[in-house]
Amino acid sequence: MLPDSIPTVTVTGRYLTPDGTPLSGNVTFRAPAVLTFSSADVILGGPVTIALDATGAVSVTLPATDAPGMNPTGWAYVVTEQLAGVAPGRSYSVLLPAEHRTADLADLAPTDPGKANYVAVRGDSAYEVAVEQGFAGTVEQWLASLVGATGTKGDTGPKGATGADGPTGARGAQGSQGTPGKDGAAGVVQSVNGQSAAAVVLTAGDVGAISATAAGAAGGVAQLDQSGKVPASQLPASSGGSAVASVNGKTGAVVLAAGDVGAAASDHAHTAAQVGALGTATRGAALGVAPLDGSGDVPLANLPTAAIPSVWTPGDLGFKAWTFDPAVTDSAAQYCQIGYVYLMGIVLREAATLSRLCFYTAGNGATQPNNQSFAGLYNSSGARVAQTTSLNNWFSVNEGNTIECGLTANYSAAAGLYWVALLINGPSAATNGPGFARGAAAGTNPAGQARASAVSFIRHGRLSTTGLTALPASFAPASAIVPDANAIWAAAY
Repeated sequence: MLPDSIPTVTVTGRYLTPDGTPLSGNVTFRAPAVLTFSSADVILGGPVTIALDATGAVSVTLPATDAPGMNPTGWAYVVTEQLAGVAPGRSYSVLLPAEHRTADLADLAPTDPGKANYVAVRGDSAYEVAVEQGFAGTVEQWLASLVGATGTKGDTGPKGATGADGPTGARGAQGSQGTPGKDGAAGVVQSVNGQSAAAVVLTAGDVGAISATAAGAAGGVAQLDQSGKVPASQLPASSGGSAVASVNGKTGAVVLAAGDVGAAASDHAHTAAQVGALGTATRGAALGVAPLDGSGDVPLANLPTAAIPSVWTPGDLGFKAWTFDPAVTDSAAQYCQIGYVYLMGIVLREAATLSRLCFYTAGNGATQPNNQSFAGLYNSSGARVAQTTSLNNWFSVNEGNTIECGLTANYSAAAGLYWVALLINGPSAATNGPGFARGAAAGTNPAGQARASAVSFIRHGRLSTTGLTALPASFAPASAIVPDANAIWAAAY
């Protein structure tokens, strides 16, 4: 809605066909430039397009073309009509002065299409002419100056005599009804399907039909029987209906035996060699097949020397996965800060059922972890998938020992990346609890953080939240993990 300080004019119009049917389409009003109204703190721009309603009418309220304080001035609206079925759309210019609050396009639009477009320019009013001629004063004063002094009332004249009534005329006789005229001749057909002749004759092709002679004929169309199907007589020989001539060289009521199709009878016995198979004696023998052990792996005895790794693997020491070879741990032990969750990355190369999370303590003091201490397993999305019971049940005073912490339930892990999590609470002195075997501990971002830029998995770190007394159900790996200078050794099986 326009501000009240901008004078407006409501423009209406109605468009009908010659028989009174409402037209459809739209009418566009376009100012020649962007209009600025500084007093109203507003800038107006762009065309205004109004669609004809169901009665063919339009109505729109627009700023007056002579609104005070408007920049630029001295312009007119360009009206463009786009009406369905009326071509081409005409365009013309109109002024909308503020003194006329309403205007109808029927009074403004040019009616003669042969005339050039024009702008309806308002002429000077009588008051404006009077001002031009030297009158000084307001419109009200000028209107008052047009009223003369009241003259004296004249005498009442004498009443005239009443005239006599005129004679009543005689009523004429009603004339007889005329003879009805003859009916006019019927209109003449001008053309039929584009043909103009005294006697038009149409063929099947003239009306988009198929000739009756094309039914069942070559190059024509197929006929349908009473069931709506093409008769067998009009089907090609390859469309079916012919009997099988023979089966495997036999005719009549054919019954095939196993030998007829190159097969052995169901009760016939063959050796492995006769059926192209390997006998059980070939298991583990030269040119035979390799057996699998109870875990589904090929035994080392059946692997070539080059396929047997020359380094220690987790399986060699009974684990499914570990963070790194424990033989390369640092000489100093890692004592965990209370309430921190440490994360150690492991890789499962194949699916496995896990029941234990393992750590190595280079030594353990007199104060044991309390019942707010836990170990757990998180997948690479940060969801906790397994957890131990409280660690106060697993640690004892020692000078070096593998600590195997049982999960509350076995976990069937798919192959992939996981974090072993460790939370220690209880020991108050830095060296009064378990001292864990660890890898490199140089700086705040040790080599345990090394990875390619495309890899998001952080091998060693800890959660940014402190003071925890339980493992969280999940965390956001991209934001919750911070680097840690200590790479604690951990394993799972």
